[in-house]
Amino acid sequence: MLNTANLSLEQAPPISIPFRFFLTAPLFGLAAAMLLIWYGPEVMTSRWSPQALALTHLITLGFLALVMCGALLQMLPVLAGVPVPQVVLVGNLVHPLLSVGTLGLVIGFLLGSLQWLKFAVIALGAGFVIYILAVGVALWRVKQPNPTVTGMRMALMALGVTVLIGLTLASGLSGWGTLNYPFLYTNVHLVWGMLGWVALLLIGVSFQVVPMFQVTPEYPGWMRNLLPRSLLLGLAIWTTLYVTAFIDRTTLFWSFACLIIMLVGYIAFAVTTLMLQQKRRRKITDVTLLFWRVGIVAIPLSFMVWAIGRMFPKITVFVDLDMLLGVSMIFGVAIPLLNGMLYKIVPFLSWFHLQNRQLAMMCMSVQIPNMKQFMPDAPAIRQFWIYLAALVFTLAAVVVPDWLARPAAVLLAVSFGMLGYNLLQVVLRFREVSSELDQAATSNQDG
Repeated sequence: MLNTANLSLEQAPPISIPFRFFLTAPLFGLAAAMLLIWYGPEVMTSRWSPQALALTHLITLGFLALVMCGALLQMLPVLAGVPVPQVVLVGNLVHPLLSVGTLGLVIGFLLGSLQWLKFAVIALGAGFVIYILAVGVALWRVKQPNPTVTGMRMALMALGVTVLIGLTLASGLSGWGTLNYPFLYTNVHLVWGMLGWVALLLIGVSFQVVPMFQVTPEYPGWMRNLLPRSLLLGLAIWTTLYVTAFIDRTTLFWSFACLIIMLVGYIAFAVTTLMLQQKRRRKITDVTLLFWRVGIVAIPLSFMVWAIGRMFPKITVFVDLDMLLGVSMIFGVAIPLLNGMLYKIVPFLSWFHLQNRQLAMMCMSVQIPNMKQFMPDAPAIRQFWIYLAALVFTLAAVVVPDWLARPAAVLLAVSFGMLGYNLLQVVLRFREVSSELDQAATSNQDG
């Protein structure tokens, strides 16, 4: 049984708001797979290539950001009890701005078009500014923030830094400004995006949804109270040391030391989550648990890839460890965690929105499907195994791109396609039951 006692369900926005984000996201994942099929090994030659930059942003902006932005617009009112101001207007503006801005950025990378890059800067800048302001107002209205709200606040600040650096990079490439130290900006942008925005939001939301959906004990109090704040502070200190190291090499050691301390924090979260999952009261292994185990285990493995690259730099002659690290973090950590979360959030939202409507309309003759009826295990598990094969092939394609880049792309396309199809089935079932409620209400009035 789900424990929804602490949720403010009546604060939730219209379900169409998160649904449009969730249904669009797999299309960008599919577009990334199509790009990899088209360009093949070229994408894997260097993380600085236009093809690699295009694919990376199709996933990070098109898939990850859309899922996370949509989820936060929905879950913030539910988990924190504070609605996002003008949430319908915000959703109607942010979704198309981020979508077309991502497409413009990708086209600008692939064609080397300054006009498309300028368009992307405007669209993405406007979309993220609207989003950060609206969500920020809601988050800072919470008078007694719980650990999840604190994690959301830290994640939103990290998103602001990520967007600012990203827009600076894109503006420099478009000719609107002078781009000094692009390598420095890109690395800081990547760290704030993955270890800041993505990781901090996942950690903060996990404090609530892991015990609720996976029926586990609570996270330790020290972790809930200290980890998000400590990691954001660590990111700020690391950035200062890393930027300074370009001028004074004596701070390079301390920047590495700071990053290692932060990585220990992320690994502590991963180990704690695995331990909590082992103590769950419902011992059934569902698809969300499978996705989460992959993502959680990939956190320390990604750290190992980073550490090997720093301790044995000559190994880069044989394999591009920076590329392998990026694939591991994006495809091995972020994608499965969000994929698994979607399989809980979308059926859950469908169920409780219909429950609320049924109670408000007093139409008890209509049976509301439970979460398992909205999203059966079989199709979701099939998608999990395809995803796992795609992950293995994508990691291996970094080593032997000529042989495996396109097979990996085909598997990725199938995985994202199956995810999109499965989510669409939930939405169609929601609309079907919603229509039944309307018909039942009309019949009651006529009677």
